Amino acid sequence: MSLHDSLPTGCEPTCHGCRHRHLQPEASLEQKSQYLRRALAPWAGRLADVSAGSAADRLGYRDRVTLNAAWDAEQGWRFGLMRRDELIAIHECPVHTARVNHLVALLRTHLPPASRLPLAYLHVAGAQATLIIKSRNFVASDLEPLLAQLACSGLEGLWVHCHPAAGRRLFARSGWHLAWGCAESLTHGGLVHGPTAFQQLLPALHAASIDLACDYLAPGPATAVLDLYCGIGATLRRWSEEGAPALGIELAGGAVECAARNAPRAIVLRGTCVQRMPQIEEWWGAQQGQRVVYVNPPRSGIEPDLGRALCNALRPDRIAYLSCSAGTLARDLAEFEAAGYRVDVLAPFDFFPNTHHVECLALARAHSA
Repeated sequence: MSLHDSLPTGCEPTCHGCRHRHLQPEASLEQKSQYLRRALAPWAGRLADVSAGSAADRLGYRDRVTLNAAWDAEQGWRFGLMRRDELIAIHECPVHTARVNHLVALLRTHLPPASRLPLAYLHVAGAQATLIIKSRNFVASDLEPLLAQLACSGLEGLWVHCHPAAGRRLFARSGWHLAWGCAESLTHGGLVHGPTAFQQLLPALHAASIDLACDYLAPGPATAVLDLYCGIGATLRRWSEEGAPALGIELAGGAVECAARNAPRAIVLRGTCVQRMPQIEEWWGAQQGQRVVYVNPPRSGIEPDLGRALCNALRPDRIAYLSCSAGTLARDLAEFEAAGYRVDVLAPFDFFPNTHHVECLALARAHSA
């Protein structure tokens, strides 16, 4: 059997988005485990098995995606991933949800050509989709054929984001236009989110990771939680439901607004964690009893100044650190250990089946805790 024969139906062989799609689930998980054992070698003895979703979760799960868009005079609009200077079209991706694939088909059929709409990217976040165009304006009537088809698309809101400089930074503060539907949607867990919100794609597996962090941190009336990079408030809501005083820090304005609504009993501040350190220290000092930290940073890991503050000024009793980069996680855990923390458990989660990505929840405590 050739490699192409083993790919999921509808998979584009040249697509580089899902590097493990030719592997059986067991082989994919073993490769991820081996990678983590290498990247997190000092703590390999505390590395648990990779937690994975069901077999049904491996396909049709990706409901948050960013695709490049390119106009071709013969083929019309094409959507996919860039490989060097070539766009690899993935119009019927088996990993994308049916909603995403249906939307791509509608866009290819009903969008005007690039001369009328200089579309650069399609971004989908659950039931909210955004057309990112490299222009300061657009003609609303050009979208009418598309909008007439959206009632049965599974979408709840379609945005046009005019961003002439879109590239590595997809979004700007201005230039947002709600072209159709409503401005907000709900996740499977009932969290309010907008068009740019990050959310884990496998709700049950994400809930399992929060359960594990909650069991370890033991939030409650006598245990305060500092939630760094809190996103739209999925974990903040959990700490609040347990009765814990909670403070969340998040940079993205839209996420901050959603977090304040999703976790109304928590305090949510906008800014980087370092920028908000004065408010963090004031709040931290006012808490009684145990004080713990949950942190879920981007791939770059914890900011150096924040890491030093956690190790020296704040010194939480326990830390739960969900990481999407084993390399930066190893760097940050080494800093925690040098400051007197012990890593108890490393719990990996297969949040992105068929890809090489794996996330890991590290649980650490101060030696005195």
